[in-house]
This record gives sequence, structure tokens and C-alpha cells, in this order.
Amino acid sequence: MMEHPEFESILEGYPVRLDVFEGPLDLLLHLIKRHELNIYDIPITLITRQYLDYIDLMQELNLDVAGEFLVMAATLIHIKSRMLLPRHDPGQEDPEEDPREALVRRLLEHQKFKAAAELLHERETLRSAQWTRPDGPIAEIAGEAPEPEVEVDLFSLISAFRTVVERAKQRPKIFLPGEQIPIERRIEQLLARLSETEALGFEDLFSDVQSRAGIIVTFLAMLEMIRLKLIRVFQSGALGPIRVYKRARPADAPRPLGDPELRQSPPEEIS
Repeated sequence: MMEHPEFESILEGYPVRLDVFEGPLDLLLHLIKRHELNIYDIPITLITRQYLDYIDLMQELNLDVAGEFLVMAATLIHIKSRMLLPRHDPGQEDPEEDPREALVRRLLEHQKFKAAAELLHERETLRSAQWTRPDGPIAEIAGEAPEPEVEVDLFSLISAFRTVVERAKQRPKIFLPGEQIPIERRIEQLLARLSETEALGFEDLFSDVQSRAGIIVTFLAMLEMIRLKLIRVFQSGALGPIRVYKRARPADAPRPLGDPELRQSPPEEIS
């Protein structure tokens, strides 16, 4: 009988490229928004620590942390070191630029570009009616009219995932056989559960797994389902509950990794 592959090899078979979702500037904007910081006066020590924490978690998840994320980490550390140097006399004729200013300019430019792209996307979605979220059934589930929901970004999902992992640490330890669920199988399980209800809460996705490996595979399966346009994930307010909705997969959706149709066709014979 063939042995189950190791958990690490399962993850290597499903690399999740972060640049498909968000980039390092998006992570910084997420941290600024989450901590309600002034973008013109960024507390660089806090932001650097939080940013590096996210990088550590993403690397632990075996996500493909692109080089640009690491370049930004080095940039933040460099800015932090410059901020620790003695300040020059502000009355001098040619005062040095605040080391944060170049970063702030990049963030503001990216924020404007992102807002414009989101506005265009919303208009296109409304015109084509590609996705409408039924408020009536959701109100019945929630028991009251919900707050307007917005689609969740990658780093909000990672924040919610950190909460799931921390809560799992508080559970009494139960010694069970190791969970080695292939991500393909986990996607099937989650889709089956979503077919039985209007929506699932984010933490409900993890209710049937106990081990850290099972929790990580579930999160990566969810990211793959987002990439494949099988689900959409919404949140009520900045810190409200996150809910996962199944969607009809559009014709232009990406194919799963390992799809036989993605394999290279044999070369044609030359007559």
C-alpha cells in the first residue's frame, strides 16, 4: 500500500503565490488600517514588528513569499535604523528628509490606484450582475439586518487565521492519528459543507479539524478556492465576522493545480 505523503510535500504541491492576491504595500496599508494609524506619521517600530510577524507566519504556512515582500522588510528595518539616529537641528538650512516620507508617498500613490481599481471593478460587477449577495436569507441566518459586507483581503484572512491557531493552542490536547489531508480532498469537503447552507463563518471551516496540520491545510484549501473562484469571502465592518459564500464558478476561472489539461501536450510529429 502506498504511504501517505508527508505534510510538507503536500504543501509543496500547492504553492500559493501571494502576488496573486496582494503585495507588500497592501500589507502595510492593512496594518495601518487595522491599528488606526496616521499614514503621515507611521510608528515605524510597531509597523516593522507587525510586518515581520506576518512574514514569519506566511513563511510558516509555506506560502511563496515573493522577493518584493523581503525587500520591503529590509526597507522597513533600514528606515527604523535611521529613525533611531540622533536628529539634526531642525533650524539648519538643509534639513534631511524624514526617512518615512518616500514610503508614505508610495503608500498614498498605491492607495489611490487601488481605490480606482476597486471602483472600476464594482461598476463592472454591477453592469454585468456577476455577483449579487442575497440579503434576505442572510438576515434570516443572522436574526437581524446585517451590516454592509465588503470582500475580505488576504491579510484580513491571515489575521483571522492567526486567531484560529491561537484558540487551537488553548484546547485540551487530544492525541489522534496525524491528519494528512490532501488539499484537493479538503476542497471537496469544504464545498460539500458549503452546499448545505447559505454561508459558513470563517472559524466554522476549521471545526472538524484538530491538528495544526489540518488547520493549515484548511486555510490553504480556502486560498486555493478563492483563486479558483469557487467561493467569495465577506466581512461586516473592519473587525466584524467573516463569512464564506459558495459561488458558481465562472467560465474564465483558473484551473486547479495538477489539472490534466494544464499538462503540456506531446509535440506534434513532423511529416
